[in-house]
Amino acid sequence: MNSGLRFAQAGAGGKQMSLNKILLIGNLGSDPEIRSMPSGKKAAQFSLATNRRYKVEGELRVDTEWFQVVAYGRLAEICGDFLKKGKSVFIEGRMHTRNWIDPAGQKHYRTEVIAEGLRMIGAKSNGDGGRAMSEVDEQPF
Repeated sequence: MNSGLRFAQAGAGGKQMSLNKILLIGNLGSDPEIRSMPSGKKAAQFSLATNRRYKVEGELRVDTEWFQVVAYGRLAEICGDFLKKGKSVFIEGRMHTRNWIDPAGQKHYRTEVIAEGLRMIGAKSNGDGGRAMSEVDEQPF
């Protein structure tokens, strides 16, 4: 057994290890929707598109995968202040699936990326009222 496999199986204290981590680079498909939770904490929600480009028999193809992203607290406020539809971002977070039953009794599931950090990439903002990208990037997320 190689050491990598042994680490994954044994973990700390002999318990199973697991990891829920996602890293995405993509473009916002919508402006962030900001709302306040009953606790007063902010929540931001937006869609993010990632593209996979490849060739098949010389023809370029693009597959787009859509993710629903949710951010909370200060990160949600930053999303509301600086992110706009089309903006390129790097998101670091975890996957979370929630479920609910609608008034008709139908069970629904929604899998989302819970953002734990983000970095704006691409051109700096100049004139839309936001600060330049480098000012936001300096914050430790």
